[in-house]
Amino acid sequence: MTELKGNGMTINLEAETADEIWMLVANQFRDGKGSWQNSRAGKTTELLHTALCIRNPRQRWVSSRNPVLNPAFAFAEVVWILQGKNDSKFLNYFNRSLPKYAGTGEVYDGAYGHRLRNHFGIDQIERAYNVLRENPDSRQVILQIWDVSSDLPNDDGVAKSTDVPCNVCSLLKVRSGKLEWLQIMRSNDVFIGLPYNIIQFTTLHELMASWLGLELGHYHHISDSLHIYEGSIERVISSNALTSPANLDHLSGSYDDTLEVVKSISLGIEQIIDESVASGTLADRYRELNLPQPWLNIASILFAEGLRRRGGREEMEAVLRTCSNQLFVFLFERWLARTAKRERD
Repeated sequence: MTELKGNGMTINLEAETADEIWMLVANQFRDGKGSWQNSRAGKTTELLHTALCIRNPRQRWVSSRNPVLNPAFAFAEVVWILQGKNDSKFLNYFNRSLPKYAGTGEVYDGAYGHRLRNHFGIDQIERAYNVLRENPDSRQVILQIWDVSSDLPNDDGVAKSTDVPCNVCSLLKVRSGKLEWLQIMRSNDVFIGLPYNIIQFTTLHELMASWLGLELGHYHHISDSLHIYEGSIERVISSNALTSPANLDHLSGSYDDTLEVVKSISLGIEQIIDESVASGTLADRYRELNLPQPWLNIASILFAEGLRRRGGREEMEAVLRTCSNQLFVFLFERWLARTAKRERD
């Protein structure tokens, strides 16, 4: 891990993996580098203008966060984004606390995938792929999420929505046969948001590189306000580095093939979130999937979570046995332990 000191205006942190970056960020707050700042949701300690660099974006999981991340929710978000969706029920099934942060409507106004694929009347992901395929030297590929007409507050300072996107834009560059990705965020909650944001956009990064036949470059992540809410500070600064398996899966394939795979998983999720679908039917649906193994590993965690929630323990364990990604199994088993403890308490 590398900690690069800033010039008084910025903080620069670089590491091989997302988990190492998480620990470097935790150390900044543990060392008292944050400043107290009020917000609409409560008091925070904040680092301004923080630049993070992950040299190996495939190692995108923050395994040292305690409590453990919800892996099925993370995967559902990725599918939701790639499908360009904004319906809230798709995600709320996997994270029942989400409406508390993003609102209680049928859609989420700031949905990243909808912003990228539908909101502005152009599929920005597809256009970015086409542009870089034809002109890899381009410096004009920017994926825009922020919409000033709907996201800039009213004149009285009141937010227009409960779900204003924290991600502003992505900047893509091809250099030396590698795809470099820069993600810019106006606001970034270290405990709740950062680990999931890294998963979302490093996955897009890896997929875009694969579609273009490029090597995966560095993932850069700039948070203009990197903060922790007062109630989560102890959880972050008490984090201890946890040894976990590496992510050995590569999400390869063409643009068109990827869309078909993601569509298939999305249809599976629609059955997962339909609580009228019984455990046996859901397990049968999983067995019918015909996906490349890396994508099947993702689907296995989603279906395992659906079966866990239905009390289908045997079916859940059978699905997990088909997952060849030991990191995903490790994370899900920790998630099982977390949910079991919560139910006991």
